[in-house]
Amino acid sequence: MPHSPLRSGVITAIIIVLAYFIFVILGGTENSVPRSAPYIVSSTTPVKIMAKETSVATSTPVISVPKKVVAKKIALPPPAVAPVKTESTDEINAKLAISAENLRGALVNILCAVPYGSSLRSISGSGIIIDPKGIILTNAHVAEYFLLADRGVSCTIRTGSPASDKYAAALAYISPAWIKQNASILTEVSPVGTGEHDFAFLAITKSLTQNALPAAFPAISLSAAIPATQKPVVIASYAAQFIASNQINSNLFPTIVYGSIKNVFTFGTNTADVLSLGGSAAAQEGSSGGGVADESGNLVGTITTSTITGATDTRSLSAISASYVRADYATDTGQPLDLFIAQSPAISVSNFAPKVKSLESLITAQLQ
Repeated sequence: MPHSPLRSGVITAIIIVLAYFIFVILGGTENSVPRSAPYIVSSTTPVKIMAKETSVATSTPVISVPKKVVAKKIALPPPAVAPVKTESTDEINAKLAISAENLRGALVNILCAVPYGSSLRSISGSGIIIDPKGIILTNAHVAEYFLLADRGVSCTIRTGSPASDKYAAALAYISPAWIKQNASILTEVSPVGTGEHDFAFLAITKSLTQNALPAAFPAISLSAAIPATQKPVVIASYAAQFIASNQINSNLFPTIVYGSIKNVFTFGTNTADVLSLGGSAAAQEGSSGGGVADESGNLVGTITTSTITGATDTRSLSAISASYVRADYATDTGQPLDLFIAQSPAISVSNFAPKVKSLESLITAQLQ
């Protein structure tokens, strides 16, 4: 039953989990041309949620004052009465192991580098391929860098263990509501947010290796079910907080952990929008856009926020639910997300392209 993440009088800081670091492209020096010179990697300072019991401010821009998320308990519809086969722990664990392998295969690292000397900072984040045609679900605060190509920002899709450059991608959709509410995040010392509207889709467009694009990419389907508390899950990301900044290019490995949905929260009144996952090794910088899968092998959430201090098992990792992503996309576009996923990625990129300049201008206006 979704409810507020806070009890009366308690304030919790949740931080957007990007990897912040300085890395050197192999062979680059300060005298090299900008694209091969050292890049400052750390997109923005961590984005915080400051929440307390009050009414939800879903449309307030998150600039310097934290959005307030409320304690709202929701009564979910009771399940239909039907014979239920109770699975043993061994059966559930076996299914989770299969789900973990599928999630690992669909996991990508998104590395966006800015030119040397830029006022921007580069980032490392995560994403999940949700369709064999090469559609990636990630966070808006990662994908916004795809709007900045005119400023020399270059993003690559990396896979493997360790991660290496594999694909180029293009923006197929980013939440306009998120951009409008967070256009100044790249310039702020302590930007704030809740994870609301924080999602985007990328389409893989070409190979960066000698190999052709695969006929079908490893993918994991986006769930349509309403998530429930205590549900066992697998969490995957390219967490990067505890490796040296100069190792991001050559020594970044997937983080795969098992856990459960501790609580379900809402941005509204009766929707299951945010999954609280507790602490784990995935509660690190770099995990933004990582995936949460259930034992049925479906993606039930995408990581958006986490505390990033203290031992990882004491942190608080959160994800927006797949059902929230579906609903918010439909609200914005007037179309079901399945229609978007079913169409050609090239068509999705082409359809969204007319919106890119206006969304880019919202960000670049803050960079003057």
